[in-house]
Amino acid sequence: MRQPNRRKKRRQAGVTLIEMLVVVTIIALFAALVAPRMLQKSDTARITAARAQINSFMTALGAYKLDTGVYPTTEQGLQALRTPPQGVNNWQGPYLPQEIPDDPWGNPYVYRYPPENGGLEPEIISYGADGQPGGDGIFADIVSWKSK
Repeated sequence: MRQPNRRKKRRQAGVTLIEMLVVVTIIALFAALVAPRMLQKSDTARITAARAQINSFMTALGAYKLDTGVYPTTEQGLQALRTPPQGVNNWQGPYLPQEIPDDPWGNPYVYRYPPENGGLEPEIISYGADGQPGGDGIFADIVSWKSK
């Protein structure tokens, strides 16, 4: 009489193939619905991070100009915020606490002074996810002279 009791326990302890398929299907549906939203948030976070870094550079450039009387040239670049360029008087930096980072997509920021956009302040540009000028959405350029 012990044998039927063991068989009954074995059937109750196992998981059927149908139950496993149901669980896997639910997980796959959840991933299909959530993953695109998470990736979209990741892109938005990178754009926000690029804007924040550009704003940080602009603040540091303002302090640089207050000390030296001029903005760094295109040739001196953003590196002038970390190490004193030759021939610049009254440099009181470093104006940034760490090395100049790449943009959130791993590309270097573009720095220009005098600017090509006709403004009075330097241009700082991140070319977005594609690393190329122009584009829309996550491929759009993020520039210092536009707040959004």
